[in-house]
Amino acid sequence: MAKRDVYEELKNLQAEMLEMISKFEHVQDEVTKTLEQNAELKIENQHLREVLRSDHNENINGNSAEPQLSKSRQNLEKLYEEGFHVCNFEYGKRRENNEPCAFCLDVIYGER
Repeated sequence: MAKRDVYEELKNLQAEMLEMISKFEHVQDEVTKTLEQNAELKIENQHLREVLRSDHNENINGNSAEPQLSKSRQNLEKLYEEGFHVCNFEYGKRRENNEPCAFCLDVIYGER
């Protein structure tokens, strides 16, 4: 193989690698969006089940039990447990290695 052929082959290989990296990043973004949507749907599903359960219990008992956290804070707690930040600084970003975040915990459990 001539030097020119080797150089052209390397250029072609580099172009293919850049295209593969671009495709990989696109797929990675789609997976992240899907995981976020899945987490949101799980929270919504849980919320709907709780509403149905409380309505059912209310019809049976005639009164409803108040949860300790409001529904919005329960939703934030679920997002946090799924591995996402809920604080103002990093909202929506994935927590690395599920490390605790004092700001997120303050948003969920702090007094307002």
